[in-house]
Amino acid sequence: MRRYLPLALILGISLSASAQDKKIEKKIDSVLKLMTLEEKIGQLNQYTGDRDATGPITNNPNKLKDIRDGKLGSMLNVRGAKETRAVQEVAMQSRMKIPLIFGLDVIHGYRVTFPIPLAEAASWDLAEMENAARVAARETAASGVHWTFAPMVDIARDPRWGRVMEGAGEDTYLGTKIAFARVKGFQGKGLGNLDAVMACAKHFAAYGAAIAGRDYNAVDMSEHTLWETYLPPFKAAIDAGAATFMNSFNTLNGIPATGNSYLQRDILKGQWKYQGFVVSDWGSIGEMIAHGYAKDKEQAAELAIKAGSDMDMESRSYLPGLAKLVADKKVPLALIDDAVRRVLRKKFELGLFDDPYRFSNENREEKELNSTENRAASLKMAEKSIVLLKNENQVLPLSKNLKKIAVIGPLGKSEKDMQGFWSIAWEKDNLVSLYQGLKNKVGNQTELLYAKGCEVADSSKTGFAEAVAVAKQADVVIMAVGETLDMSGEAKSKANIHMPGVQEDLIKAIQATGKPVVVLVMAGRPLIFNWTADNVPAIMYTWWLGSEAGNAMANVLYGDYNPAGKLPMTFPRDEGQIPLYYNYLSTGRPAKNDKDTRYRSAYLDMPNSPKFAFGYGLSYTTFDYSNLAVSKTQMKLYDQISVSFTLKNTGKYAGEEVVQFYLQDKFASVVRPVKELKDFQKVMLKAGESKTITFTINKEKLSFYNQQLKWVAEAGGFKLMIGTASNNIKLEKDFTLLN
Repeated sequence: MRRYLPLALILGISLSASAQDKKIEKKIDSVLKLMTLEEKIGQLNQYTGDRDATGPITNNPNKLKDIRDGKLGSMLNVRGAKETRAVQEVAMQSRMKIPLIFGLDVIHGYRVTFPIPLAEAASWDLAEMENAARVAARETAASGVHWTFAPMVDIARDPRWGRVMEGAGEDTYLGTKIAFARVKGFQGKGLGNLDAVMACAKHFAAYGAAIAGRDYNAVDMSEHTLWETYLPPFKAAIDAGAATFMNSFNTLNGIPATGNSYLQRDILKGQWKYQGFVVSDWGSIGEMIAHGYAKDKEQAAELAIKAGSDMDMESRSYLPGLAKLVADKKVPLALIDDAVRRVLRKKFELGLFDDPYRFSNENREEKELNSTENRAASLKMAEKSIVLLKNENQVLPLSKNLKKIAVIGPLGKSEKDMQGFWSIAWEKDNLVSLYQGLKNKVGNQTELLYAKGCEVADSSKTGFAEAVAVAKQADVVIMAVGETLDMSGEAKSKANIHMPGVQEDLIKAIQATGKPVVVLVMAGRPLIFNWTADNVPAIMYTWWLGSEAGNAMANVLYGDYNPAGKLPMTFPRDEGQIPLYYNYLSTGRPAKNDKDTRYRSAYLDMPNSPKFAFGYGLSYTTFDYSNLAVSKTQMKLYDQISVSFTLKNTGKYAGEEVVQFYLQDKFASVVRPVKELKDFQKVMLKAGESKTITFTINKEKLSFYNQQLKWVAEAGGFKLMIGTASNNIKLEKDFTLLN
């Protein structure tokens, strides 16, 4: 990975404007000619506002003066039509009157909170995820904010990393589809529309592979793994039109991503011909000093601008470092112009030069925020995000004739925790707890009992006796356990991801009463709860579901919505198995099963298999897979095979099934995974209904990166697999790709 690139190569692609609006390019040229060097550098400088900081704040009492002096191109953490208008008015007092871009971490909703992104991924419902981003964009744009720092498209295979809650999980194919959908949702019909905000694909690149799952940590991987596993979702974001990218905190093979020319110049702006701009993560340009890659902020600025980082978020390295670097002829002016051009292009596309205040409309803001329509969308997304892990003896759905229900657990009446990490703070959040959701559902027909039992992370069991007494009075017990919202997210890495505190001991005590028990696990990451998984009859993983959490859980508990979620990440039995993911490479001594351990790639003290596999999730109904048919068992390179089968709902409830299509390349020039998700469909069937489901196999689905990093499909034998989870294949068939 290279530290510097020739100027001709750096500028060769970025100055090409063939795909851009020629009128905008002419306007950009006109503005650039009028700007001083200091004003140009100002466009590459971003400060935070005075609220909701998401990193270490640099005290600066002169923010407004810097804006008037043209030393700022963007601000984050400024929100609301009134507040953004006031700050924009200051920008209009500058000599060039170049408007500011306002950015905000709108990760899973703005005024109305949606489920965390990992929960949304569990829905496998691309249309609904796009709509969730669409609603968030409408609310955000109506509040004067132009830019969200989402979606996070990092592939993540280590649940110790707290930021798994922000992404789509462990699988590249699913993550790629979700990245595309979310960018489309945020940007709608295009920038310039009053209901669209700029998306930001982050973190470029490979941040999800931080060593030991520790935030901000180093990443070390082969280029093959980088290209095959971690880069595809970023390319999908570009294909969807993502306006911006954010680089990542980590080093990649010894080079900080922020100063990584290979990532930002060679790949992003080179091979992919990306025309948007790249913003650093919070302070990451200056943090190259701590990495030991730059000796001071001036060198950090030089490395970052040459590598392709266009905007400096809060590290104060570009201002004033870049001006001196240009004067000393260490940084060509053309590099500055290229970065400024990218920023100005987005300001023109947003329409801010025509009307700097066009997004800051208090009347539109009042109408859009927290509307009935938006809350209904949040409820629908929340229902689809719930994963049913276990339902022995059909404990669920609950009977509507129950006389008494006990809600027990530290999260039973929690409202704020339902919002989850990376949510926007409001004075009146209007969040629905599990208890309130059940109360809304049952009215006066069923008596609700309640006992907290314990705190989430406490060691005290003093509340157990009361909880047991309450449970004994009930017909069924609903337990609300898991994490508080500050236990998963940025800077929330954990070496121990078992159920916190004494919550599992509380579950044991309630289970011992003999009452039917349903456990709801509310969390931002996969947790380990082996005793509960083995002994409790009914378990739902509800993540953090947002504004309508309680109503969504109540609807699923009572069967008014039949759960259809599937896990987007593998759940381990123990931290010692991590990283654990379904599409692993076989070894020369593979274990045939969990008991096959003698001189095999296996553990002596526990099985290799996960507790819950990628793609796993139950329904209140059952599905049968049959009648597999393939159009041919041999195909040429540019040919295709049609695969069909019959899916039947064999239960008594209408329900959705996420049908998963996997492929295995049996022999190749590079060892291939034991299986790879290559397609999926979410199918709704009435009770007793059957449908013919069809998939297509083509060259693209059979291709991979070879040793030379060329995207190829090699002749040989393949296996297709269709199932309800990665470890539950119902149908399979061999076929051959011919030379």
